[in-house]
Amino acid sequence: MASTGYEAARRLGAGNNPKGGAGSRTAHGHGRTAHNMSSSSLRKKSDLSLVSKVRCGLLRAVLTNLQEIFLGTKLFILFPAIPLAIAANYLHFGRVWLFALSLLGLTPLAERVSFLTEQIAYYTGPTVGGLLNATCGNATELIIALFALHRGKIEVVKCSLVGSILSNLLLVLGSSLFLGGIANLHKEQSFDRKQADVNTGLLLLGALCHILLLAFEHAVSSGEHAADASPRLGLSRACSIVMLLAYVAYLFFQLKTHRQLFESEEEEDDDNDDAVAQDEAVIGLPTALAWLLGMTAVIAILSEYVVGTIEAASDSWGISVSFISIILLPIVGNAAEHAGAIIFAFKNKLDITLGVSLGSATQISMFVVPLSVIVAWIMGIKMDLDLELLETGSLIMAILITAFTLQDGTSHYLKGLVPLLCYLAIGACFFFVSKSPANQINDVNAGVLTTSTGVTVA
Repeated sequence: MASTGYEAARRLGAGNNPKGGAGSRTAHGHGRTAHNMSSSSLRKKSDLSLVSKVRCGLLRAVLTNLQEIFLGTKLFILFPAIPLAIAANYLHFGRVWLFALSLLGLTPLAERVSFLTEQIAYYTGPTVGGLLNATCGNATELIIALFALHRGKIEVVKCSLVGSILSNLLLVLGSSLFLGGIANLHKEQSFDRKQADVNTGLLLLGALCHILLLAFEHAVSSGEHAADASPRLGLSRACSIVMLLAYVAYLFFQLKTHRQLFESEEEEDDDNDDAVAQDEAVIGLPTALAWLLGMTAVIAILSEYVVGTIEAASDSWGISVSFISIILLPIVGNAAEHAGAIIFAFKNKLDITLGVSLGSATQISMFVVPLSVIVAWIMGIKMDLDLELLETGSLIMAILITAFTLQDGTSHYLKGLVPLLCYLAIGACFFFVSKSPANQINDVNAGVLTTSTGVTVA
């Protein structure tokens, strides 16, 4: 960590922490994660000149807190979508409007959750802060998956999670490397391969678990091997436990034994006043915890709206639920994080960009996906790791393309263009998938077998 950040943390500990700021010094003495720095690129320094004129101390503290929460981000213009979505639900506006407003409202909330976890890390230290960031880093995807599971929309769960992985590996990484290469056309762009190697290894492990489901089902159906009545569920749950164990080992590796590989060195920039503001806690620990719980509750409400109206949006827009789940949901839901990754690529800080894209993809693949299977098991819902051939093939190719792109530790705009074009090709493929999960159920009831990829078999 640059000396500026460390000294800022010390000033914070001396001035605002009644216990002497030990938590603050610990949190930043070891550096900030790529996720924190990516989200901080979308924050702006709050102007407290008007609030400071309020004479009542309690009122002034409340107004300062509200200003930091709602006006401390460049995405504040999207906050009105949240009350509009809630009003649209209670006033029975069109379900398509409810879907669109809820999706827009999730964008600033995801950025604010990242901000709040960083604020909490000032007081709890880097380990607890890292665990909190690992849990809440993809809170939107996890909550949407849980609500979709509760409604029995298993295909929506699978498609949305696969779409998040594809979006991080191909869209975010590809557009970042491409635009960063254009912006730094005459500069050498390099990055540390160690972090990328760790993440791609875990992603390949997750892909193996999905491949095993396809291979095992083929082996059983062809008569090569015998199996129990429901081998897919048993194998899926066993593989999910393995993936969760691997993720726990990854957290221990990231937060304890090899923390230096995942810390992002923040360069000093005398012309950027926001750099100091980003290294100072602006709200207290109890307030940050309260806001985090409140934001999570609002994300849950909007996620329920999104899950409940996705079929209506599909019918109205004339596109499949698969396309909405795989393409639209990840792009809009993670827009803040994605924009931050691209901004740091412009600044030729590719380690932060890779930490965001690969770290988020790893978290979804090795934590959110297997956790969804385990939660479905507890709820008595038969969800497996079988993503079907089209989704599994797209996932495997995305991981391989990413691994080959990052193999030599250098980058240029062509290395970003290739995964970006791959994402467009995959998006076009799912655009022409016409069957939605709701239509699948109707077709099965009518005596027609329809796969999740939209292929109808008489």
